[in-house]
Amino acid sequence: MIDKLRPYSETRPSGLPWLGEIPAYWDLRRAKRILKPTELPVRPDDDIVTCFRDGQVTLRKNRRSNGFMIALLEQGYQGVRVGQLVVHSMDAFAGAVGISDSDGKCTPEYIVCDPRDPETLLTYYAWLLRYVARTQYILAAYPAVRERAPRLRYPDLGELKLPAPPLDEQRLIVRFLNWQGGETAKLVRAKKKFIALLNEQKQAIIDRAVTRGLDPRAKLEPSGIPWLGDVPEGWDVKPLKHWAGINRRALSQNTDPGYGFDYLDISTVGTGYLSSTPQRMRFEASPSRARRIVRQGDTLISTVRTYLKAIYHVDRPWPDLIASTGFAVLTPGPAIDARFFGFVLQSKTFVDQVVANSIGVAYPAISETRLGSLHICLPPSRHEQEEIISHLRTATMDFDRSIEMSQREIALIQEIRTRLISDVVTGKLDVRAAAANLPEVVEIEPNDLGESDELDEAIEAAENEEVAA
Repeated sequence: MIDKLRPYSETRPSGLPWLGEIPAYWDLRRAKRILKPTELPVRPDDDIVTCFRDGQVTLRKNRRSNGFMIALLEQGYQGVRVGQLVVHSMDAFAGAVGISDSDGKCTPEYIVCDPRDPETLLTYYAWLLRYVARTQYILAAYPAVRERAPRLRYPDLGELKLPAPPLDEQRLIVRFLNWQGGETAKLVRAKKKFIALLNEQKQAIIDRAVTRGLDPRAKLEPSGIPWLGDVPEGWDVKPLKHWAGINRRALSQNTDPGYGFDYLDISTVGTGYLSSTPQRMRFEASPSRARRIVRQGDTLISTVRTYLKAIYHVDRPWPDLIASTGFAVLTPGPAIDARFFGFVLQSKTFVDQVVANSIGVAYPAISETRLGSLHICLPPSRHEQEEIISHLRTATMDFDRSIEMSQREIALIQEIRTRLISDVVTGKLDVRAAAANLPEVVEIEPNDLGESDELDEAIEAAENEEVAA
């Protein structure tokens, strides 16, 4: 159906660089003529509503129970109702705009809107404002109160010119995007399930090899550590600090201001992989938490919001890699194969212990001292470690290829979805005829489209990790 969509027959310039041409009969109106801010009272039973960067607006407890900052005094909170348009004033630049699916209350940093007139469908304008965010117009046009966090207040939002299609067309656009989102979600869910299965099988192979060795007949003996259980006979069980140095290299405050480096924070690290490219920056523009120097052979472990399980082994030369102080950088001794060491630290057994030994609710964290006291078990012979790594390269090669291919396919599906949304809400593609024959579909949850709140959490963690650490 998508390949049959065509541009509108007549268009005109909008006069807006981020918008370009629009259908000739569409109006242009300032947002204050479309959206009316509300300040509803908070009711005694109202729970907190959160606007996430993937566009979902829901009760906080519906999404996750941990990782939030807890306000000691809910000063200035306002009511929000189902169906209202909600804009996070400090996260709008990242897409935190959506329609609330719940009644509740929210902070004064939220803009909560009703339509000005019956010719306005708020869901269409939620899609449109998320597109505006993707163009980085909000990031460039409004002043920042912290790094990459412009504050979008209603008076500024109200002056923004927006396209205003006829109401019937707004409904058709929303119907089409919801239907297409459902089709996209089916594809993404299937591929994510496949990736999860592959990762589970791959991790089982790795965990088995680095905790039991390659000989299934090897004798086991008690480790003396309850959560480690039995270990291969002759393997050494010692605290982590015995095997590796922790945070031995730090970037000096006196570093040349022009020094350039790649910066890793929690938002760029998953368990065993980088989820996005490290940010390139100069020391003079770097956040104060950019302090850990990382080298090939190091393994990084997030020490804040440890439930995110951000653990990464650096297996290639990277001369200018710097990590935030929210990481512990572990450098194994010369008697240890660094890659083997990295696999041990990424094993489920160890990761679960890092999480279990963390302290805190909003920002669970583990201290360097506590991390160093956790025991791990290693073969005493480096040769045996290298044999296990060689085995794992062969045993997991096909898994890695399949996972990488599936991830590329998901990225392509999401890229097509994003481009389609942009073209439809800005009047580049005419969906009226296609949408007229489609059934009404409930709006798709962000997670069904392969999105998640992990990035929300990771970015929040990166912004606050210096405090938590």
